[in-house]
Amino acid sequence: QVQLVESGGGLVQAGGSLRLSCAASGRTFSNYNMAWFRQGPGKEREFVALIRGRNGRTYYPDSVKGRFTISRDDARNTVYLQMNSLKPEDTAVYYCAAAWVYYSDYGAPSRYDYWGRGTQVTVSS
Repeated sequence: QVQLVESGGGLVQAGGSLRLSCAASGRTFSNYNMAWFRQGPGKEREFVALIRGRNGRTYYPDSVKGRFTISRDDARNTVYLQMNSLKPEDTAVYYCAAAWVYYSDYGAPSRYDYWGRGTQVTVSS
C-alpha cells in the first residue's frame, strides 16, 4: 500500500511559478513510476508528467513541455513538479499518482495504482 500526499498548490499570476511536492509512504518508492495529472473544472483528468522508477526517464505532453519539470528524490520518497510560465489554462486540481508497472499508454489514469487527494492550482490572468 502506498499513500500519496500532495502539497504546494496555491494562487499565482500568469507567468509565475509553483513547485508541487508529493510525499509517498512505502519502502519501495524508488521502483514506482510517478506521475502528475490534473483536472480542471468540467474537464477530464489529464496527464501532465511522468518520471519512471529505475531509469528516471521523463515524459510530458506538448501542453506543458518546456514549462514543467518532474523530478524525484528517492531518499525522501518525494516527487516534485516544477511549473514555470504558468497560464490560466493550467488552473486545475493537480494529482500525484503511482504505478508499479510502466505501460506505453502511461497517459491513461487507469494505469495507476495509487492516487493522492490533489492540490489546487489557480492561475490568474
